[in-house]
Amino acid sequence: MLNFTLRRLLIAVPTLLASAVVIFGLLQLAPGDPMANVPLTVPPEVKQRMREALGLGEPIHIQFWKWLVQFFWIEPQVLIDHVFGTSLSEGKLRVISWQTRSPVMDIVVQRLPQTLWVVGTSYAVGILIALPIGIYSAYRQYSVFDQAGTFISMVGYSVPTFFTGVLLIVIFSVNMPRESFFWFPSIYDTTHVVDSWSAFGFQVRQMFLPVMVLALYNAAQISRFMRASMLDNLNQDYVRTARAKGAGERVVVLVHVLRNSLIPVVTVIALGVPQVFGGAIITEQVFKVNGLGHLLIGAIEANDLPMVQTLTFIFAVLIVLFNLIADVLYGILDPRIRYD
Repeated sequence: MLNFTLRRLLIAVPTLLASAVVIFGLLQLAPGDPMANVPLTVPPEVKQRMREALGLGEPIHIQFWKWLVQFFWIEPQVLIDHVFGTSLSEGKLRVISWQTRSPVMDIVVQRLPQTLWVVGTSYAVGILIALPIGIYSAYRQYSVFDQAGTFISMVGYSVPTFFTGVLLIVIFSVNMPRESFFWFPSIYDTTHVVDSWSAFGFQVRQMFLPVMVLALYNAAQISRFMRASMLDNLNQDYVRTARAKGAGERVVVLVHVLRNSLIPVVTVIALGVPQVFGGAIITEQVFKVNGLGHLLIGAIEANDLPMVQTLTFIFAVLIVLFNLIADVLYGILDPRIRYD
């Protein structure tokens, strides 16, 4: 397993490098100039110096190298200052955002915690909801619970997140009385500080709507895969053998069947993480979560190519990383799988 992991890591390097070349090259071909919004009264020599300050006067291969290096290299002081709550250092990182005139990775580090809170929590909640529903629906096939779960899953997977988000805002934020304890804010307050139990309760309430929107979509997809995989294994010979040997029904379902059924579901869960970040782009816009999705939309609207290139490459890294995690988990779940 260790040799396989090392081989996959070595393969991931040229894969990410090729992805970086494609992302950087395609976006470099996109029209746009950071000096387009500069007033016409500004002298040409001043505009030229501004372009050089943004790194646009250098050859294309030098720009690519600096962009690639700044993605993998963040000044330690930037992370230390952000973790301990002090102001970010004035580190001279390699690539400057055209929109904010600030280092790209400084902005990404500032916005990342908001996205991780919303996306990470929603994915964990979605998995915790989907697995029991999928297991019980397969075990009680065609029951009322199975039929209801199938209907809810189809609705959750078919309805887009921007519609679900607006619907939940209308139900839980607009129509629900504000004096109620269960009122959920429609706008996510990124400046909120959790320093007491009441502040923690408000943090939970403001996270409820965006988390539920993404969790419903994730649970709908994962539960269907879990149900289909369980049905494939419930009729296998080893299940009948375990029952013939006197194993309890709980042991048969939760030990023998579940472990084998999780193998294809692991692929869906692992590869779904980048998709959740993509879905969070829409959800963050609906609830005004000041995360990476909101940052990407703003960068696209402002034609901020360095920021768009960096955020797009983050999605590519997530895809390669979670592909590797899924392959490693195969060997853990199924001892018959050997990579060495």
